[in-house]
Amino acid sequence: MSSKKKAVDFVSTKDPYAEREAEKYEKPIPSRELILQLIEHTGKPLSRQDIAEAFALDTEDDEEALRRRLRAMERDGQLLFNRSKQYCLVNNKDLLVGRVIGHADGFGFLRPDDGSDDLYLSPREMNPLLHNDRAMVRIAGVDKKGRREGAVVEILERNTHQIVGRLYKEDGFTYVVPDNKNIAQTVLLQKGGIGKAKQGQIVIAEIVEQPTKLHQPIGRIIEVLGDHLAPGMEIEMAIRSHELPHIWPDEVLDQIKSLSAEVPESAKEGRVDLRDTPLVTIDGEDARDFDDAVFCKKTQKGWKLLVAIADVSHYVQVGSPLDIEATNRSTSVYFPEQVIPMLPEILSNGLCSINPNVDRLCMVCELLIDHDGVVSRSRFFEAVMRSHARLTYTEVAKMLVDGDEVLAEKYKPLMPHLRELYDLYKVMRLSREQRGAMDFDTQETRILFGKDRKIEKIIPVVRNDAHKLIEEFMITANCAAAKYLNAKKIPKLLRIHEGPSADKLMNLKTFLGELGLKFGGGVNPTPLDYMHLVDSIKDRPDAHLIQTVLLRSMSQAVYSPELKGHFGLALDAYAHFTSPIRRYPDLLVHRAIRHCLQGKSVESFAYGIPDMIILGENCSANERRADEATREVVSWLKCEYMMDKIGEDFVGIISAVTSFGFFVELSEIYVEGLVHISNLGQDYFHFDPTSHQLKGERTNMNFRLGDTVQVKVARVDLDEKKIDFELVKKQAEVKKGPEASKTGAPKKRRRKK
Repeated sequence: MSSKKKAVDFVSTKDPYAEREAEKYEKPIPSRELILQLIEHTGKPLSRQDIAEAFALDTEDDEEALRRRLRAMERDGQLLFNRSKQYCLVNNKDLLVGRVIGHADGFGFLRPDDGSDDLYLSPREMNPLLHNDRAMVRIAGVDKKGRREGAVVEILERNTHQIVGRLYKEDGFTYVVPDNKNIAQTVLLQKGGIGKAKQGQIVIAEIVEQPTKLHQPIGRIIEVLGDHLAPGMEIEMAIRSHELPHIWPDEVLDQIKSLSAEVPESAKEGRVDLRDTPLVTIDGEDARDFDDAVFCKKTQKGWKLLVAIADVSHYVQVGSPLDIEATNRSTSVYFPEQVIPMLPEILSNGLCSINPNVDRLCMVCELLIDHDGVVSRSRFFEAVMRSHARLTYTEVAKMLVDGDEVLAEKYKPLMPHLRELYDLYKVMRLSREQRGAMDFDTQETRILFGKDRKIEKIIPVVRNDAHKLIEEFMITANCAAAKYLNAKKIPKLLRIHEGPSADKLMNLKTFLGELGLKFGGGVNPTPLDYMHLVDSIKDRPDAHLIQTVLLRSMSQAVYSPELKGHFGLALDAYAHFTSPIRRYPDLLVHRAIRHCLQGKSVESFAYGIPDMIILGENCSANERRADEATREVVSWLKCEYMMDKIGEDFVGIISAVTSFGFFVELSEIYVEGLVHISNLGQDYFHFDPTSHQLKGERTNMNFRLGDTVQVKVARVDLDEKKIDFELVKKQAEVKKGPEASKTGAPKKRRRKK
């Protein structure tokens, strides 16, 4: 039987997702799953015409819809369009699809969608690529460092359309040097594409020709941001550089016009009424949107915990302009003192925010928890609620931990329920520790601004029991959501976190072995093995160093429909359910739960597994994009903060060691800079990546991760967002005791007005 005959015969096969496609499209065409089955059944590549004939698609509209679907499947790496203009299946053993991660030195990596280890891309392979592009790559071999090396087969999607940078004119050429250090290539400006921009100005260049193997990207200037970085400019640059969506499309503005500040009475019908239940929100002092509220009461067998989450899915319908833009953003981006929300303010701070003393729609996770802190039963339901108080972490900790009687009197009606929350938390905390869930002692900071948006100081964020209490209850609700959806066998997006790779594990054990430490678990360590080690090193002076190395052995958590569990939390299944205002994956989980609560079939759900794979990759990439943009802004602000401290001495901890020097994080002000290897004295230093140290060949002087050093601020480069230090004294020479303040502690200076 010919392949064409096989393809035409396949038309009789029933599309398992026909019901879903009918809900999504007025004139549905075959699902992605069925198209993949067709090509597999046929056994050879098919042209678009072959596929159209197999499914009897004969109208212009149908053929155009098929063309778009095939193009999307090609872009998402599900199909490959070969030189014969035919579609074929991707052989996952030889070809990998993923996102390109660029490096300032010209090389790059492909981060595969399947979560496997990154592939190294040489500068030659990176020539036609830009950071954040999507590509299909062939595994070409292993490089000198033992890394898998890739060769680009096809560029699937271009994701860099404009570049923010500084304009330069020299030798008859005009070009833009990108501010984003993941982009190594400069953008050559076309003739007449400069406009009124001047040498040295910060500009936005639109790419009119993407790079190829033979030439760099070509662009034209579309906007001049300014001559220098004025207050707030660093955020504008990060937004443009990372192409963060920050302007609401007209379609979204039209859609939200009909929304009012109050929940309509019709929307409350058919829901469980929890308005008399004393649910409360507990957040930070500067929080503006409130996703979650909690309530707890004692039962005969333990406790009943209610975790009420804002019902965003009621307002953001699948395929609506709001939904399309939320997908595009995927997450809210939190800059210092500025937020780019995932949803418009009328939703994020209004209708979807659980503000006190107003009716709000919510999705509730009810959990029955026994005396040992184990969830015995859980259920989900739609409700209407009214928050009885907007509490802060500081207030709750003062009442429950410190026994603040004034605050306790102020919130007297709520105190019995708050005490039950705390009692339950302490039991669940013990259960968490026994399970082996990781809880590393990491330090977060907060920037405080003064006049003209100048940094006044950088302070550590103190994590009290109220933070941990809410975190524990949110994790429990997220876990319950994952278990519920797994039981329903419905496509869903999970938060997965795999254990350490074999290479990272081997390096970790070698490092620990040099310190005389044993790491349990063999080739498959558990989270409990990690936490046993953390407990055993608490009193060691190098505990910070060891904990840092343990953290760096971990893989990155991503979103995926695959059931791979969450290694860090020691859970078999984990989903994000508790923050739908600011995270799109949570909104998808809410939609799946609602679909099940309404008793609809799995086949009629708006999403299939291929959709979830694509959405998971999109959400993971946009999460990284937001993190990178935020990190850039904070780096620039810290550089600006250090500008008037050149020549001053500080004490700090070595936070990273490389072949070209080591990075130092300054104590008390949490600013990081580089001590270059050329500033370490008259010796040749060897870098040992396993033991995280530089060792002098002649002097045997070594610099290791976690060592204390005294440094001098030598140079601050705002454009590069880099701070250079010079070594003053090594750890053993740093003075201890009262005299340290004369040389080792940061000097207190008032900023120049």
